[in-house]
Amino acid sequence: MDLRIENLNIYSETEIVHPDQIKAEYPLTQKAVETIMHGQRTVKNILDGSDPRRFVVVGPCSIHDIKAAHEYATRLKQLAEEVKETLFLVMRVYFEKPRTSVGWQGLIADPDLDGSYNIEKGIRCARQLLLDIAELGLPTAGEALDLVTPQYIQDLFSWTAIGARTTES
Repeated sequence: MDLRIENLNIYSETEIVHPDQIKAEYPLTQKAVETIMHGQRTVKNILDGSDPRRFVVVGPCSIHDIKAAHEYATRLKQLAEEVKETLFLVMRVYFEKPRTSVGWQGLIADPDLDGSYNIEKGIRCARQLLLDIAELGLPTAGEALDLVTPQYIQDLFSWTAIGARTTES
């Protein structure tokens, strides 16, 4: 007699690498730390009124193409330099799509866009992209949707939103 009462609808389980291992494999560089900390300080100063500029989060709904994201970041960095006297631009780099129905769930969940759900690959791609953008000197903004993903990438954001559906949980 099968007496299982937990996880009856779970098809399979796969362990993923620990956040500390990912951070060791994709470490922060000095330039990245400077970019991130400068971004955090600047956003704080704008929000508390000690910096008169406007804080603008700019970017796509979510990242699905790493190459396109690199190109976008390079162009946005140039624009950020042009408008830096009045605007502080931060690149929106959202990796997850909070779905209430069926659909692609984002780069971290499905980096190959094929339903394979190679989450470990998605985490690695996300972390490398954020490091690359920080190396450009461009701060990034992310979205926290759960308690797991931020452990892998949160240290690379200058500003983070809490997802609307997350606040309902």
